[in-house]
Amino acid sequence: METKCVMVIDANLPTGLIANTTAVLALTLGKEIDGIIGPDVKDGSGHSHIGITTTPIPILKGNSEKIKQLREKVYDEEFSDLLVVDFSNAAQTTKNYEEYTQKIAAFSATDLKYLGIALYGDKKKVNKLTGSIALLR
Repeated sequence: METKCVMVIDANLPTGLIANTTAVLALTLGKEIDGIIGPDVKDGSGHSHIGITTTPIPILKGNSEKIKQLREKVYDEEFSDLLVVDFSNAAQTTKNYEEYTQKIAAFSATDLKYLGIALYGDKKKVNKLTGSIALLR
């Protein structure tokens, strides 16, 4: 199976929140996907550089409603094997993880406003969900 990874970010967010959202999603992807980070490398001068992602991660342009629709679609059986990482207003408005877990437990799925989502898995399935979404530029 050929895999693919994408992020869909709310393009209406301020630049700092776009950067924060992609950073949070990327950190979680790095934790969850074995082998996504390559080994350390050396440059031509012999200086060491810590390994970076081995997988391209296109950042696509969405909005909160589009991201919510994607989040709902991945609950379908067809997409249940995809790795899904989401970042919502429940996370963005808290100062620590304990506060986040309490806040998200108080939200229903319909209450959440999504800032971004990352999808990883079968390339055909990821493309089916995101193939028509433009790159965030």
